[in-house]
Amino acid sequence: MDNSFDSIKQGLEEAIQFAEGKDVGAKVFKPTEIDVKALRKKIKMTQVEFAAAFGISIGTLRHWERRDRTPRGPALVLLNLVNKDPETILSVLHNK
Repeated sequence: MDNSFDSIKQGLEEAIQFAEGKDVGAKVFKPTEIDVKALRKKIKMTQVEFAAAFGISIGTLRHWERRDRTPRGPALVLLNLVNKDPETILSVLHNK
């Protein structure tokens, strides 16, 4: 029981230090920003095809392409994967 408490305490202290901007050795993953329009053209899809293939609403896709909004979170991760290997991602998503 003591080891669990110490581990949780250490983790919380490190989280606080990280939040304060101190280097605690935490690994932070920040996906690369994506030019969605360029990506869509690279894989030769229309807006409708691209939105349907990756589960994105056409309205959201258009906002991303106009750069009114930018993809964030899981959407940005997915787009980075598509950028690296579109054939594999399409295959996985559509069981091909």
